Amino acid sequence: MEHVTHGITLDGVARFVDIATDALSSAREEIDALNVYPVPDGDTGTNMFLTVSAARDALREARAADPDLSLGDGMAVLARAALMGARGNSGVILSQMLRAYVRHLAGAEVADRPAETIAAAMAEATEASYAAVGTPVEGTILSVSRAASDAALEAAGRGVRTREVFTAAAAAARAALARTPEQLEVLAQAGVVDAGGRGLCVVLDAAETTATGRRPSPWSAPIGTHQIPVAAAVPGEDLTPDGPGYEVMYLLDVASDEQERIAELRTRLASLGDSLVVVGGEGLWNVHVHVDDVGAAIEAGIAAGRPHRVRVTHFAEQTAAGRLRASSRAGRQVVAVAAGAGLAELFTSAGALVVPGGPGQRPSTGQLLEAITGCGAAEVVVLPNDGDTVRAAEIAARTAEAEHDVSVEVIPTHAQVQGLAAISVHEPGRSFDADVREMTATARHVRHGAVTVAARRAITMAGPCEAGDALGVVAGDFAVVGSDLEEVAVEVLERLLAGGGELVTIVSGEDGGALAEKVAARVEEHHPHVDVAVHEGGQSRYPLLVSVE
Repeated sequence: MEHVTHGITLDGVARFVDIATDALSSAREEIDALNVYPVPDGDTGTNMFLTVSAARDALREARAADPDLSLGDGMAVLARAALMGARGNSGVILSQMLRAYVRHLAGAEVADRPAETIAAAMAEATEASYAAVGTPVEGTILSVSRAASDAALEAAGRGVRTREVFTAAAAAARAALARTPEQLEVLAQAGVVDAGGRGLCVVLDAAETTATGRRPSPWSAPIGTHQIPVAAAVPGEDLTPDGPGYEVMYLLDVASDEQERIAELRTRLASLGDSLVVVGGEGLWNVHVHVDDVGAAIEAGIAAGRPHRVRVTHFAEQTAAGRLRASSRAGRQVVAVAAGAGLAELFTSAGALVVPGGPGQRPSTGQLLEAITGCGAAEVVVLPNDGDTVRAAEIAARTAEAEHDVSVEVIPTHAQVQGLAAISVHEPGRSFDADVREMTATARHVRHGAVTVAARRAITMAGPCEAGDALGVVAGDFAVVGSDLEEVAVEVLERLLAGGGELVTIVSGEDGGALAEKVAARVEEHHPHVDVAVHEGGQSRYPLLVSVE
């Protein structure tokens, strides 16, 4: 039975998701290649494909189980599946956009004009994309989304048909994508357009194809040979000694006709602190922020709606006892993302529940949520160990707290060795807050680096490199270029040791065992007062991961 609301049908939505998934499957390698690093860490296309395919699969299963599935129920399945299937920053942003889009359609009135409904849904998707990012940057998927929704609203205002709204939006997105190098210098120098924006263009092209039956003209992204790495944020910088002293979390009820208050709330909270995450919809939102002024953070929530289940943690003071949960859950569990078999064994031996991950295979929000809720613990600490997995972990944590009887804290580890350092000081006998605080402080103070091999000619912050050159990474940025992996690795460690240190940890990757032993011997020879620990990690792409504590 076909369910129709204001001209929008569940069959039509299903066709769109099918076409979008197939299109992203075809374009995923091209999008992944729009990578401003000289090593193949970029998996934006893969993450977006896996996010949409998760939504498609869930909708297919739901319709097979209930052939009479309503449009509203189908939209709800799609929205949740996209959120749970989200991987990496690009996947999380796209999931928020899809969620806002389909929920607007599901909530529209029969009397609404289809073209105006579609345009308004696109506008909501754009607002959701900006809301999903702590610090929005133009020249990214955000700019492309804004251009598309603005064009859709303009077209709908002229009274055109629905198909013309989709066509206008897709064309505006492609034009905005071409302008992204003008907005971000890193893209201009690399000779590429934004990968996330390109992925969104693929999705909007799929929407146009669904509405018109026409496929847009082939478009080839300008993939250049000069790449510049994007400097990663220093892990844990939000928890510096001068940083916010409190973590504030609460659920927030907002009237359905006052959802614009969420944007105002985000702006207010962003001015008060950092580590801001606001997710949700349909009147219920989950808020997380680190601030010094707890009262102001809660007052901001009161101004937006009705805060409840408010929780405040003081980072600087150890609480007298851990959180108490009146449930069948008990104990504490660490969930760690591991990028190799050896790393998985290291985390497992330290008592962690391991979720496989890393570049090219980052875990979804759903996988992280399953690990958090399935371990049976009342308290869970999550170690993402990868910058692109932190946001997915935050959403999984907030979802677990909202829907399950569990307390969750995400320590924003951006590197595997940070996670190893954090779990080395994990002590279940301490209060939960004290344990999280100690693990966070340890991870934050770890100086970390890595060595890898350039896959292409590039310009890095350390100068130009050629394919096959050895590259040294310090704190997430390319800092050394050379011809010999051992020499580059030693240089990376010397830089890390320049600030002092008592322990060097070396984790060998695939075929990196001999290199690890050589580097360890060099460190022992030149720094006899420093202990050296060597582990087999098995990670791909990086022969060595190193840290200094």
